[in-house]
Amino acid sequence: MQKDYTELYTDYLISGNGYATATGLSSMMDGAISHDQITRFLSKEAFGPKTLWQHVKKSVREVESEEACLIFDDTVQEKKWSDESDIMCWHFDHTVGKSVRGINMLNALYYSNEVSIPISFEIIKKLPFSSDLETKKVKRKAIVSKNELMRNMINVAVNNQLKFRYILMDTWFSAKENFEFIQKKGKEFIAALKTNRLFATSLQNKYDGNFSRIDELELSDKASIRGYLKGYDKEVLIVRRVFTNKDGSTGILNLVCSDINLDGNCVSTIYEKRWKVEEYHKSLKHNVDLAKSPTKTVRTQSNHIFLSILSFFKLECLKIKHKMNHFALRAKLLIRANQIAFKELQLMKGA
Repeated sequence: MQKDYTELYTDYLISGNGYATATGLSSMMDGAISHDQITRFLSKEAFGPKTLWQHVKKSVREVESEEACLIFDDTVQEKKWSDESDIMCWHFDHTVGKSVRGINMLNALYYSNEVSIPISFEIIKKLPFSSDLETKKVKRKAIVSKNELMRNMINVAVNNQLKFRYILMDTWFSAKENFEFIQKKGKEFIAALKTNRLFATSLQNKYDGNFSRIDELELSDKASIRGYLKGYDKEVLIVRRVFTNKDGSTGILNLVCSDINLDGNCVSTIYEKRWKVEEYHKSLKHNVDLAKSPTKTVRTQSNHIFLSILSFFKLECLKIKHKMNHFALRAKLLIRANQIAFKELQLMKGA
């Protein structure tokens, strides 16, 4: 029966238009399943990364390739008015440059042969460690860092014999420990770097301590240079990307790649696939009601998040089948729902 509830709930998230509630799903099923049954389903199950892999494994095997990418990124879903808990608390949101109250997720997205499949996720948990007696504000701290969680997820992917070559990351994961771990697993990395990272253009400069900031390197768009990042022993490739922002200003992105046999064009093309994780996050928030659930407990909130991720996967399968993107698929469902509602209204008026 768990499978039936999972199927029903994910279909509900895809086809719904508003907050996802047990009452709403029960009404959609004309009471065939009660509000209490759905609530018990969300309360008793303990869905997690292992369950997700069980659901997506077959589809992954059908599209996987040796040149595939594993993309890591976190996202924060703001929920201002929800009760605070170990997962519903304050997190720094790099997209807005400040801390917001909500849920923070670290995601691993597998991208191969034009298909995006979420293969793992972690909901960031922060446990209370102190409390201000006057303000009664609780201070919280993550029990495991995102970098450590990412390394664990990579390890699981390798143990699951997932085929991929490149791991794509943004600046907040560009740490020496991550680079070393990825290389030990026999994989390559391409990551964005902060402008203050130090770089030596030759082995001799490295030994002499002659480093310069990467933003001081004279490189044109997609140009590359080999050398050494300070604190990391192996030779790497630095690639410069130059682009125009929406406001007309010039933006610069510096990339580091462990595969020194590539050129700037190849590195740029591969790293552009990192945008797929942004599309994933956007679809989670807008198409499958990631944040639109009144669930209160850590267990029910976590299960709703898992079911939202699984709903994205179902949309991706539909995208392949019908050759329509997620937003177009959702629009088609909602238009059809409105057409049915309009016809029903006409019948009611004529009664």
